[in-house]
Amino acid sequence: MNAATDKGAAQSEGGSRRQILDHAARLLRNGGYHQTTLREIAEAVGIRKASLYYHFASKEEIVEAVVNDGVRFVHEGVFAALAATVGEAPRARLEAAIRGHLAALHGHGDYTTASIKVFNFGAAPAPESVRAVRRAYEEVWSRLIAELQQAGALPAARAPEVLRNFLLGALNGSTDWYRPDRHDIATLAQEFTELVSPAGT
Repeated sequence: MNAATDKGAAQSEGGSRRQILDHAARLLRNGGYHQTTLREIAEAVGIRKASLYYHFASKEEIVEAVVNDGVRFVHEGVFAALAATVGEAPRARLEAAIRGHLAALHGHGDYTTASIKVFNFGAAPAPESVRAVRRAYEEVWSRLIAELQQAGALPAARAPEVLRNFLLGALNGSTDWYRPDRHDIATLAQEFTELVSPAGT
């Protein structure tokens, strides 16, 4: 079997890039970085381990793609929420951004939870692409917090970086306790907003 034929066979077995990432995200979410192996990923997809290499050079490359997708899904949700609230009061924009973050976080649970769990994967530092994607997302929140402080919706004395890290840590921490049958995203967004920027501030 030549390389082209073998590649086609891998794809016909269900080995598309997205299917590989979907299964890898689920396994990483449940088992973490060290417990998830290439063999497990291949078996979950239904292909040979060797077929993974038509799409990814290594386990680290698969994990990198999962982490970047997880952050991207949330970034896109928050970006859309902010775009839809241009011109509204800063506090309303904060609530919309929080709601967008939570909706994406729990709507793409395998990817987003895996990205949180394995962000610092392995013994080596996270790849630059992962750090760049995360920095870009953090910058969105830094700008929003600056907007809130300029409008008086947040005390100017609060350190923006500390406030941003506190808020994102609290939102991402909801992956440990959020249950769709017990919690409503819109209500949670209101409660988080009240925690950060109490009404009347």
